[in-house]
Amino acid sequence: MELRRWTVLLGLSLVPTLPLAAGKCDRLVVTGSPDAPPYLWRDPQDPTHLIGATADVLQQVAKDLGVKIDLLYGGKRSAALDEVRSGRMDILADAPLTVSELESLDYIHPALAQTDYLVWTRAGSPLAYNQATDLHGHKGAVSEKARLTRDFETFAGEQLTLQRTPTLTPAFQKLLLGEVDYVIAGRYSGMAMAQTLGMSKDLVAWEPPIDQPGLFLAISHNSACNDPWLRGQLAKKMTELPASGLTEAALQRNLERWKAQLRQPVGTPTK
Repeated sequence: MELRRWTVLLGLSLVPTLPLAAGKCDRLVVTGSPDAPPYLWRDPQDPTHLIGATADVLQQVAKDLGVKIDLLYGGKRSAALDEVRSGRMDILADAPLTVSELESLDYIHPALAQTDYLVWTRAGSPLAYNQATDLHGHKGAVSEKARLTRDFETFAGEQLTLQRTPTLTPAFQKLLLGEVDYVIAGRYSGMAMAQTLGMSKDLVAWEPPIDQPGLFLAISHNSACNDPWLRGQLAKKMTELPASGLTEAALQRNLERWKAQLRQPVGTPTK
């Protein structure tokens, strides 16, 4: 990983009277979950980079701040977190809020986005969902890649019967086969998968969301770019995002992008 260049440090070495407030980091290296479409996933054209709605939003934020951002693949979720903790990468783009990580990460508030996890059932199922307790006595499934809140994970472990599947596809297949009564899946990822598998008319997504984990930007304590100016500017941008419509537009655009990629025959290059 190339060394960060700080304009303030360069300026101080050349012109000692340069104000500290004028400096900022000119390049941020960002990583995140490589398997969380439509938010983030690996670019099939360049697997060293991440693409998705989160990537698009951050590129716009970086442009507004005059900072260059590279969204790089840092390995699977745990490896990406280690890259950020160490300072080899600056920011984790989709960090769940975890008290233990406060020792190594600064979280930017508010969250970049919230993921709505819905309860999906077969059309015509006798299971009617309004609240989590409605799932008592029913068998469910959830992908191991789902990023649920710690509170919900605790509740599910104590009160729900949930099978873990490697991805969302087998979870939905089990649902259609009647092997489970419901699936917990993200609003957008579930929608894209159902459409791609031709299951849209066979499945029902229930409101309200059963879980809404926040996806936070988290800056490493060991990042050379972690300074009050950057944290303040990012917090300001996160505050402005909900009213801008930027995130919703990026989600819809990348939902279609991912669906097109899923339909692409294996070995066929995407455009």
